[in-house]
Parts: sequence; C-alpha cells; structure tokens
Amino acid sequence: MKETVTITIHDKTFEVERQTTLEEVSKLVKDDFRYEIILAKIDGEWQELSGKVNTDCAVEFFDLTDDNANQIYINALIFLMAHSYKKLTNKTLKVNHSLDKGLFITTEEEITPAKLESLQEIMKDLIYQDLPIQKISIARRNAIAYFEEKKEYEKVKSMRYNTDTYITLYKLENSYDYFYSKMPIRTGVLRHFALTYLDPKGFVLRFPTAYYHEKIKPYEHRHNIYNLFKTSRSWAKTIGLEYVSDLNEQVSKSKINDIIRMEEIKKNAELLDLAKKIADKKEVKFVLLAGPSSSGKTTTCNKLALCLKNCGVKPRVISMDDFFVERKETPLDVDGKPNYEGLEALDLDLFNDAMKKLLNHEEVFLPTYNFLTGSKEFKDKTVLEENEILLIEGLHVLNPEILKDIPQNKKVKVYLSALTELNIDKHVRIATTDNRLLRRIVRDNRTRGYNVSQTLEHWHKVREGEEKYIFPYQDVADYTLNTAMIYEIGVLKIYVEPLLYSVDIHSPYYEDARRLINFLRVFLPISSEEIPIDSVLREFIGGSCFKV
Repeated sequence: MKETVTITIHDKTFEVERQTTLEEVSKLVKDDFRYEIILAKIDGEWQELSGKVNTDCAVEFFDLTDDNANQIYINALIFLMAHSYKKLTNKTLKVNHSLDKGLFITTEEEITPAKLESLQEIMKDLIYQDLPIQKISIARRNAIAYFEEKKEYEKVKSMRYNTDTYITLYKLENSYDYFYSKMPIRTGVLRHFALTYLDPKGFVLRFPTAYYHEKIKPYEHRHNIYNLFKTSRSWAKTIGLEYVSDLNEQVSKSKINDIIRMEEIKKNAELLDLAKKIADKKEVKFVLLAGPSSSGKTTTCNKLALCLKNCGVKPRVISMDDFFVERKETPLDVDGKPNYEGLEALDLDLFNDAMKKLLNHEEVFLPTYNFLTGSKEFKDKTVLEENEILLIEGLHVLNPEILKDIPQNKKVKVYLSALTELNIDKHVRIATTDNRLLRRIVRDNRTRGYNVSQTLEHWHKVREGEEKYIFPYQDVADYTLNTAMIYEIGVLKIYVEPLLYSVDIHSPYYEDARRLINFLRVFLPISSEEIPIDSVLREFIGGSCFKV
C-alpha cells in the first residue's frame, strides 16, 4: 500500500502521508484564509479537523466567513463561554436569541461590568492555552445521568425524546455539553469575540458573522427586536413552553390543539390591537409592512386589512413586487445573475410618484407585474378615497427612499419577524433563520415546484439581501410583530422532512439538508388538521383562505 496519498485543495495538489490529520493538512493552505481554519470537507462531506486522510481525495477548508463554519464557530464560543462562566460563578447561563449580529445571554445571578470583564479574561486565557475540544460518544443513559447530576434538566428532558443508543458530547477540560453541530478541535481558533454589557441580567456575545466578517460589528441596541423577544418569551414561559421538550410533552399528552388555539387567538388579538391603533391615527394613509423572506408578510397584510375593516377603515393592499423594473433592466449581482433582492430592482420613481398622486386624490394607473413576461401591465385606474388606507407590503418598505416625500404623520411602519420563543436547551437556541428557511423550502416546493437544492441555492443570496436591505431598518418601525407560531416547527417537520431526504448525496447541499434533518429530530410531529385557514402558517403549508 502506498505510504502517501494525493490530495487536491482548492486547485492545488499535495502529497501527504496516509493518516495525516486534516489539522496538519490545513497548515499547507492556512495563509490563503483571513481567519483560522475550523472545518473541512473531504469529497463534499463535512469533517472536523481531527479527521484523517486515508485515500486520494479532494479537500476543502473553511473559516468563519462560511455560513456553516460560522455556526460551528458560534457554538464553540457558547461552549467556551458557558464553561468559563461556570468556573467564575459555579452558575449557568442561557443563550436566548440573536441581537444585532450577536447573541443575548442571560445569567442566573446579577452580572456587573466587572464580572463580565472577568468572564472575558477567563475565556481569553482558555483560548491562549489552546485547549482541545474533544468529541466523545457516550451511552444515552450515561449522558442523561451526567446532566441530571449537573441539574441541567432541560437537556435531560430533551434526551428522553432521543432514541439513539449513543450521544455525541463535546468535552472542554471537565465540562461536557451537547450540540447539534460539529466543533472546532481546539480553543485557540476562538480569538474573535467580544462581550458587551447590557443590564444586570444579561450581556451580548458578539463575533464576526458570515455576512459581516471584516470585523466584529460595533454593537447597536435593537430595542424593537429585544422587546419583542422579551414579550414573546415571557408569554411562552407563562404557558409552560420554554424548551422544545416542553412542546413535545404537550404533543405526547394530546394537548397540542389547545396550544395551537391559544397561539392563534394571541396573534389575532395582536393584529386587532394594531388595527385599532392605526384607525385612531386619522391622518394615516399608508401602512408599510416589511420583513425578511418567509416572515408571513402576505397573510399578515391580508389579516390586518380585515382588522382595519372591523375598525371602520377601508384598506387597500398593494404589493411592492408589482413595481419591479422591467426584467431586461433588472440589476445584476457580482456573479452576473439578476438581483431581485436589491432596492435597485424596484421602479422607485414610478412608485413614489404614484403614491404621491394617490395621496392628492388624483387618478393613477397602478401596475400589476407579470412574472411570466417580466413586464408591468397597466389596466385599471384607481383613486384613493377619503376613508381609505393603503397597506403596502414588501422587503424594502422601511427603507427611507420609500415614500421619502410623504409626511411622516401619513405613514405607519410595521416590521414582521418570525422569532422562535423556544430553545432546545440553555445553550442551544433555535435560529430564526432556520425557522424561515423551513417555511421557504415547503412553500417553494408547493407553489413553485422547487426542490430543496434549488431553495438552498438561492437562500444565501436572499440572506445577503436581508442583511443589506432589511435588517438595518428594523428599528425605524413604529410597531414590530412576531409572526412565528410556537408550535410551527413540529408542523413543518411533516412537510419538510421528506423533501430533505430527497437531496442526493452528491448534491452540494446534501450536508445542509442533513443538518436540518438532525435539527428536526428533536421535535415530535404535529398535525396541521387544527390549524385555522387564516393562520400565517397556512401561507407555507397550504390551505390558506387568502391568495398567497
């Protein structure tokens, strides 16, 4: 047998000894990367750097500027942070949710700026020591016993819904933890982070992201999203749903239909309350609804219109998609492909002029965009009546370029986000982007015939557009609504899981599909039978009473 193997790394060829670790191989190309290499692929399959090369193969390496490697980097930072906090206080902390390119962390006891500085110093010292992060396979029963001893009962409950005989844990010094991803193999790569004090109960863990990776972004407090998460999680805790295992317990006890009804009643009440506030502002003529992809803009807009009618206001719904430029004028991205996510893809002059004329009660031809021909069609004249309000939904409607010449008192701005209230456990949150991605996979397949790979292929561009054109304006909103249903991932699981299994092993998106499959394993399936036809979730799974 040959003592060496031939490996190809990003179009470069090397001869290395058989059984060489990927960590050693990575040193051959480390200068090609901005950050430390933390993850690899061998012939398209994700591998931790502890893996070894045994045959001729193609190897790819990734630093934290890659989506998947970035999430692994964040999970490792969480592990390091939780371990360091335990050393500092002998207490635990909880990862709550994303907050301005970081994660909002709460602590069991009051934290001061001085104590936060001490935590940061412990983390830096462990990074300096470049300690190993070891993968360990352990019997599930033994893992449950370990977390029971540590009083991490939410992990215990979660593992009771796991049927695997063995569980993969990660070890750092004397701490063990359970994550739903791979890990870097050493602490030394985790140098890029910052801790920002927020209040006596919490702080923000910050890091470079896949979409803002030149440096750690200066912190800006997103008060709307922070308050919305706080309200949503407080309600979830009130009804006894803090972790996925709590939801699974309701499913296993056949009580999930009550949860569905309670959630839908709550969402409808919030919309009706918003409609009353808008109706009280007699001068308002434009309600602008924005949100990222799959945040439920269409259904929310239609339901808000009904609530406004209930308040004696006559609404008219307008979609910004009808104001796309002609297809031949669509701007191109850096790869030379049409960029439909950017503000430049909209005919802003036409839109702003039409809205100004409507406000002045002039007759206007409003377009309908024909997505087959790629052209706008002008068929019917319209005029804005005295008691009418225009509901305008779209990705960009909170951008200051939209209706820039319309007085502020004529506009109400609403931001929608699908914020998941549940955690898997104290250290493993559910990313809102994953929730929205599951929604989009199901809807794309149902309405466009897309397979999973096609949706995943577009997803990165969609996310880039959101980071650039949507998220920077979320705090200009007058009102912020959470459109996620606390029960919805259990429902989406039934629709999306078969689609994920259809991704071919040779697809470049196979590993992404496998990650989502592993994520969904922690949820018990929930039937859609009791979900009302006006639910936001129907926009994605089908059966909506609205045209979506």
